[in-house]
Amino acid sequence: MPHLLKNKIYLYLTEFFAGMSVMAVELGASRLLAPYFSSSQIVWTIIIGTIMIAMALGNIYGGRTADRDPNPDRLYRRILIAAVWIAMIPVLGKYMILGISAVLIFTVNANYLIWAAFAACMVIFVFPLFLLGTVTPSLAKYTMDNLEDNAGIVGMLGAANTVGSIIGTFVPTFLTIPAVGTSISFLIFAGILLVLALLYFISVRKKPGLSIAAILLFLLSCVLGWRSNFAFWKQDLLYEGESIYNYLQVEETDDSVILSTNVLFGVQSIMRKDASLTGMYYDYAMAAPMMAGIAEKTADQKPFEMLILGMGTGTYGSQCAHYYPAMHIEGVEIDGKISRLAHEYFAMPEDMNVTTYDGRAYLNAVDKQYDVIMVDAYQDITIPFQMSSLEFFTMVRAHLKEDGVMVVNMNMRGDKEEGSITQYLSDTICAVFPSVWTADVRYSTNRELFAALKPGAMETFQRNVALCADPELRDMLMLVSSGLKTCEGGEHIMTDDRAPVELLGMRVIDDLIRDEISWVREIYDREGIQGVINSI
Repeated sequence: MPHLLKNKIYLYLTEFFAGMSVMAVELGASRLLAPYFSSSQIVWTIIIGTIMIAMALGNIYGGRTADRDPNPDRLYRRILIAAVWIAMIPVLGKYMILGISAVLIFTVNANYLIWAAFAACMVIFVFPLFLLGTVTPSLAKYTMDNLEDNAGIVGMLGAANTVGSIIGTFVPTFLTIPAVGTSISFLIFAGILLVLALLYFISVRKKPGLSIAAILLFLLSCVLGWRSNFAFWKQDLLYEGESIYNYLQVEETDDSVILSTNVLFGVQSIMRKDASLTGMYYDYAMAAPMMAGIAEKTADQKPFEMLILGMGTGTYGSQCAHYYPAMHIEGVEIDGKISRLAHEYFAMPEDMNVTTYDGRAYLNAVDKQYDVIMVDAYQDITIPFQMSSLEFFTMVRAHLKEDGVMVVNMNMRGDKEEGSITQYLSDTICAVFPSVWTADVRYSTNRELFAALKPGAMETFQRNVALCADPELRDMLMLVSSGLKTCEGGEHIMTDDRAPVELLGMRVIDDLIRDEISWVREIYDREGIQGVINSI
């Protein structure tokens, strides 16, 4: 055995860094996939499942090859290859994801997100993690001199792997990804594996050609893959970066500033440069203060309090501050980096109080009551189950004044109503609030839901609209009024124990994708792939 391995410390270090890298790659995988497929529980399940498949196969292969040929050269060659592969992920990963997605659009009719995310994981992540899965059984072979202490050695290897995995979990989440991004995080952990393998080959004076090739490929990856430009087809972005929770992209057009957190699921927040209404769901939600009697209360000099759960870049809060200047607004946003972007790019007032916290946890922590509570925490398929359950909406009700109103932005409206996520949310809210109305937002998949504690909220709304002095806002509110529908409720109740929000949302995503790419499939069926290329 080479001198470097005789005291076994280096073997334990190999196990430690292998375990650390596996967890770091797993977390990096979630961030690489999230901008394209969301960060829902479904995507996490696919990531964990495929990685466990890779590790299991690696364990089998590593054990058998170590028994057949107990040569450490083979193990460290596999680690070297895994390091180079991981380093190449920031360079090629996003292109592979889009290529896989494009192929599956023509072949998959249902569960598109599942198949696309699974295929991306299999192609991008299974091979390097399969190679790292060979580490533990191989090291067990190299470290055991006799059978008397084999259990202790296996225990030490397991402990080294576990401690490495713990560090590999915390460091990317709280340190490298927020500080330098997903791409550089991949490069950091690939570099650690590369150094680990190179030290071995330098000590045994073997494989100089392989080592030099690995170094050159790693350096090439560092040059080409250091930027986290997930939306690589877009140029001149105002900002592109990552937080603990999200990939973040700020884009400027001639008339707007736009925030996107997922590059394939559209706009998450928008600000009009002329401070006009956006034409989006924020405008429809402006009806909630009217339902809660803001005109009458402010005329009587009564305080009017609003809480926004899911503040984002503050579009709704800023609009309310503009059109209802007497209103006091509080916001809760779990992603503090979004709040910083809100002040820097979206002109959110500096005096608007925003707490960096989870929305439900915030309600648990305060005992204040509000005239209006806005729930705007649903993002594409990533719907927090804890903010969609009977228990959550009961908590919201307890924080409303006796004539208060809750408004919920539901962004997964599809053509099929039965069994949809919007139906489940509506039925759940109707089980808590006596009076519920909905209004579909034109030219979008959003639906606004208004829930009141008193049945007279609609009459209050009509009176307050008549008192509105701003013609643009009044026209908008009259449009909302014409589209309001009474919601009767049903039996689709979600609870903390059972809230299948991801599966429900995925059904809508499938329908939306089918509608969006139907014209592409028609061209493909008629003219083939060349026709599609020509049309694009």
